This record gives sequence, structure tokens and C-alpha cells, in this order.
Amino acid sequence: MQKTQNYFVLSFYLIHPIENPKELIKSFKDFFKSHDIQGRIYINEEGINAQMSVFKKDAPLFLEWYFQNKAFRKSDIKTHLYHEHVFPKKTVKYRKQLVALDKHVDYSKRGAYLSPLQWKEMLDKKDDKILILDVRNDYEWDVGHFKGALRPECKTFREFPFFLEKIKKRYPPEEGRPILMSCTGGIRCEFYSCLCKEAGYLEVYQLQGGIIQYGVEVGSEHWLGELFVFDDRLVIPIVAEGQSDPIGKCHHCNAKTSTIYNCANMDCNDLFLSCLDCTKKFLGCCSSSCLQTPRRREIAIEAKPKPYRKLSFNEKLKFNS
Repeated sequence: MQKTQNYFVLSFYLIHPIENPKELIKSFKDFFKSHDIQGRIYINEEGINAQMSVFKKDAPLFLEWYFQNKAFRKSDIKTHLYHEHVFPKKTVKYRKQLVALDKHVDYSKRGAYLSPLQWKEMLDKKDDKILILDVRNDYEWDVGHFKGALRPECKTFREFPFFLEKIKKRYPPEEGRPILMSCTGGIRCEFYSCLCKEAGYLEVYQLQGGIIQYGVEVGSEHWLGELFVFDDRLVIPIVAEGQSDPIGKCHHCNAKTSTIYNCANMDCNDLFLSCLDCTKKFLGCCSSSCLQTPRRREIAIEAKPKPYRKLSFNEKLKFNS
């Protein structure tokens, strides 16, 4: 029986100067107090990075409130429907980095935008000179990616500046290769395209609205597998109500799967792909050594898991004792 989809999952960002981010944070918090909204919103002087789930009746109220600020009307808001909140709480806070790159970028050097349709048309040409760059972590690529996209050798976005050095050796900028760059919702490309331009690549394009918007506007053509997202859903099809064959491989047995878990070893907590049989066998751990740790939490062994929730203070005391 299909669950009623009463929640909008919203994802958006804005690269735009904000004069008083702390005042804006307060206004977000005040609005959230009286509305059924949960999510994760980061704000600083450079802009906003937001993901949230909103009860249907509150979604129009939020959009009306948000777009009252003319500067915010440039925000490209991606939406999905879901049957429950996909975030455990309301988090609105100042963050020095909208995305954790540990490197300043010159936004004037951002790559040119390609609409989802233009992106598809570029991939239709099958030009071997084009370098398709996935600006997500390796485990995200493993769940699903565009055909021909280079697998990132990174577990966090902080590693991407170092990965760029490897890319330059394999594909020197002087070769004149066009770079087509994509990420989940678009914001990581805003940062990384600047680095690519600074590295000497002249023709850099980024998928406007990210993979999420591509799925909404174009569908799954040129896409393999499913899409990893940083919320309770973890893995979704890029087409609403769609179904995709898994391309990921179980970390333990190499069986095809798209199910991803946090390792049950609290001192590891790595995200990894696992089939249900191996999840049961290893009790949610990514390795035999993690299985033997005394700081191993019990997990719900299920086909559609949720990400790891931080333990309460009393639960932490129990483990540490």
C-alpha cells in the first residue's frame, strides 16, 4: 500500500552577498517555530545552502515568506514529494563554509550553466574529447552516475582540490577538453568550477539545478543507477516514482545493490553499500574488524535504512562504559 505523500522535500542554495547572516538565521528560526518544517540550513556572508522537508500546507507559506526578499528569488528550488519528514530536526546555523572545501574561490570564475536539456544534448553528441566530471564523493558515484563520468577519488569534498591535481596530469588543460560537471543539487559545482577555471581549463560547464533537476526535467537518459542524497531517504530514483536497476556492488560480496548503510562501529561510521544478507551477517558493519569492536551499536537491518542518528547523552554513557 502506497503511503500518502504529504511532505515536500526542498533543496536550494543561493550564492549572493548577505549583509547580516545572523539576523537572517534568527528570521528563519522564528518562521520555523510556527510551521511544520525540518531541515538543515547553513547561512553565511556568501549565501545560503538549504535542504528541508515541509508539510504540504506549510510549503506555500514558506515560499511566500522566503521570496519576499527579491535577492532570494534567484534561488532555484528543487522539490520532491515524500511520505514523512526526511530530516530529524530543525537546524539553522551560521557556517563559515557553505560547503566544506577549506579553500577560498573566486565566484567570478564560475563555469557556464547548462540547462538539463542542454546537458542531455551535449551527452547525445558522444564527443570523446568531453571530460564528464562528477563532483560528488566516491560512494555517491557508486550508487549512480552519468554514463562516462569519471569516478571521483574522494570521500569528502575537502579532497577535491587534491583530486584536481590528478585530473590535470591525466587530462592537461592545454588539450582544450570541455569539462561537463555535475553534482546532486548544483552547489558543489559552483565552487569546483572556479577551481577548474583557475587550473587553466577554459571551457567549463556545470549542470544547472544538479542531478535532481535533470531527473525532474529530462528523466533518466544517460543516467545509470540511483541517486544518493544526504537525508533520511539516502537513495532515491532520479525520476519520481521511477525504478532503476542497481549498479552498486555490495562491499562484502559484490552482489548488485543500491542500499547504503553507516557502519555500526561508532568509531568508523563509514557509508558503504551492502546487500541485506551481508548486513545481517556482519550486523551492519563494513568489515570483520568493525564487527569485533565493543563500540558497536545495534542497527535496524532493513532494505530501506535511515542514516545514523547521533546517540543521546545516556546512550553515549552506556557505550563508553
